[in-house]
Amino acid sequence: MASEIPNPPVGDELSDPEEEEKRLAAAAREANRQAELRMVLLGWRWPGKSLTGNTILGREDFRLERAAEFCVKRETEACGRKVVVVDTPGWFSSQDTPAEYQVEMVRGASMCPPGPHAFLLVIPVGMFTQVDRARVEEHLALFGENVWSHTLVVFTWAEVLRTIPIERHIRREGRDLQWVVERCKNRYVVVNNNIFGEHPQLPRLLEKIEKMVAEEGGLYVAAAAAEKKPPPNLNVVERELGARPKQNNTLGVVKNMEVDPPQQSGGRKNSNAETNETL
Repeated sequence: MASEIPNPPVGDELSDPEEEEKRLAAAAREANRQAELRMVLLGWRWPGKSLTGNTILGREDFRLERAAEFCVKRETEACGRKVVVVDTPGWFSSQDTPAEYQVEMVRGASMCPPGPHAFLLVIPVGMFTQVDRARVEEHLALFGENVWSHTLVVFTWAEVLRTIPIERHIRREGRDLQWVVERCKNRYVVVNNNIFGEHPQLPRLLEKIEKMVAEEGGLYVAAAAAEKKPPPNLNVVERELGARPKQNNTLGVVKNMEVDPPQQSGGRKNSNAETNETL
């Protein structure tokens, strides 16, 4: 018996193109959905990186002092997923990051086996220079060339832009910031770290990470990083404590918190720990 072929819909039964697009997008999100998402925070030694981690967690777990030496791992449940976030030592703006900090930074990727789904490169909105680009390039090189395919740029302190779209800011900042964004395959989000608790845009961030995983065919797998000479002066007494504050910052004063003991000190003494979409 031949199967009956339904007649095509007519009149009001015709599917709305916009609704069909939404349906297909929802199906794609469901197909890309991960039961667990693992991410590693990278960026400067200035409040923004750890604050972003706290925004994702929905609580103040990462400490905000600027002298972080150790990676810190935290977990939460968000949007029906297990979310693992690793905060790493921030790097310096105008001088070499100590070699032991670089080793600890790379260790962060091994703290969420079998590997992170995404590296979140946190960049405060403000003047982005050729030196800033060089710092980004040299620190991501520690993870190997394939790290760029698994990196998502997270812009923080975007309140200073007011009504200026982030795309316009990227163009206005010039070729150095554009180069970084392009190396990340134009994957970026804007984070508002002034929102605490259940964040209204967190689901969208997780979906963007899942989409990146689907496009890249899986999670980050460590590869042999390019050889890198150790910084020439590892015993500097006076160290710059962070990236320069951006002008017209409206985030206000960051509340200091007590420092957690190191997760894995490796015999070292602990010091204070540091702790387009709108998130």
